[in-house]
Amino acid sequence: MTKLLQINTSLFSTAGQSSRLADEFVAEWRAANPNGAVAVRDLAKDPVPHLTGERFQAFLAKPEDRTPAQQADAGISDALVEELKSADTIVIGLPMYNFGVPSTLKAYFDHVARAGITFRYTEKGPQGLLGGKRVYVFSTRGGVHAGTPRDSETTYVRDFLAFLGITEVEFIFAEGLAMGDATRKPAIDKATLAARQFAARKPELRVAA
Repeated sequence: MTKLLQINTSLFSTAGQSSRLADEFVAEWRAANPNGAVAVRDLAKDPVPHLTGERFQAFLAKPEDRTPAQQADAGISDALVEELKSADTIVIGLPMYNFGVPSTLKAYFDHVARAGITFRYTEKGPQGLLGGKRVYVFSTRGGVHAGTPRDSETTYVRDFLAFLGITEVEFIFAEGLAMGDATRKPAIDKATLAARQFAARKPELRVAA
């Protein structure tokens, strides 16, 4: 059974425009994959704790040596990793806040980057262990930044996913959302159409980014 994981990162939860675009994709994907399963992780409703030294040490400790507190900290990460591992398709709703990703997404990434579990170090450098997945990122911005030096967000997300071995990543942008209806509506309409088209494609017809 094919599985999809939707990750909403908007501060406004399901009301965020990035979440709404992700929802458009998921609705179309459900129609195209009636036997598929969907899991939703909303980082506004259920935020992942930000990384601390104590939490990081819990990740590094051997399971049999962990204190009860460390077991609880590591357990959060383990659950997130298993959820990510089980997904074939990943959909991320990604607003831009102050030229960067939401801090909740950074916290999520910090919890799923686990040496020996989602990546490993080799004599030739790091190797991702989560290959074979496809990611769709719905990136919403108040201004227009794609393709400019201000867009560190896209590079960061793409590089992080590649570090885990996930290289089939498609970005769908909706920009200029704070620049008035003349810009906002066409941007949303274009991104919505793209969401539906990508989701409706059969797997063998999809083109890797």
